[in-house]
Amino acid sequence: MTIATLIAAERLEESLAEAERRLARAGIGLRGIRALSGEAADLSTLAEAPHELRDALGAIEGADLIVQREGRRPPALFVADMDSTMIGQECIDELADMAGVGEKVADITERAMQGELDFEGALRARLALLEGLREDAIATCLAERIRPNPGAAELVAGLKAAGARCVLVSGGFTAFAQPIADLLGFDRVVANVLAVEGGRLTGDVVGDIVGRARKEAVLREEAGEALAHSVAIGDGANDLAMLEAAGLGIAYRAKPVVAAAADARLDHHPLGSLLYAFGLKG
Repeated sequence: MTIATLIAAERLEESLAEAERRLARAGIGLRGIRALSGEAADLSTLAEAPHELRDALGAIEGADLIVQREGRRPPALFVADMDSTMIGQECIDELADMAGVGEKVADITERAMQGELDFEGALRARLALLEGLREDAIATCLAERIRPNPGAAELVAGLKAAGARCVLVSGGFTAFAQPIADLLGFDRVVANVLAVEGGRLTGDVVGDIVGRARKEAVLREEAGEALAHSVAIGDGANDLAMLEAAGLGIAYRAKPVVAAAADARLDHHPLGSLLYAFGLKG
């Protein structure tokens, strides 16, 4: 049995009607609908697998659909990307803008997130452009430019209250990730460490780069035998492996290659609305 949490803040009634029509056309039995609030509802179905239900429902205008097997919520583990997922910015792009090389770095970032460039090579190329930038630019960037995405704090607080372990895994930098994790309440941070000498960035990182493989490894390490009860969320190609490995992989405002591969997508509503899908809201 599978369940679809339909989130449609502006048009729940119309979206539910459309979902029922699509299920009927696909020959999937509907066991019942449970309203969670004025903006979300659970559709319990007789679909045998999540992909069968996702294919039948497709994309409903203005609505988000989180499809999963019944009994898999709330998660035991939540692993999240940071840049453009838990926060609304790409930190390296903001630093580059402050250093006067914003356009060059932003172009590399976009191509890497689309999967057009190798992440590790793209990161080193961007960092090289920041060589010599004063270290104190990071604190200024954090204070003036970096903000959590809507609903980020609500999501983490709700998950932690339900006993979930929350881990922030970023291809960005600990200088940003640790303060963001502290602000939002994450239990652990894994990110790159910027190399600094004489109070200025060297244009490199300390140790190995946190990329696609490392993100997946952290997810598996944290989940252990409870991988099926894990949730991962991200937006770029660097997140694909962990999204595919998690029990539920969610693409947030994601690049097309990521949106196509993820189990679910959150395109329209704040991060906190995911609590509906975990049975923690409504």
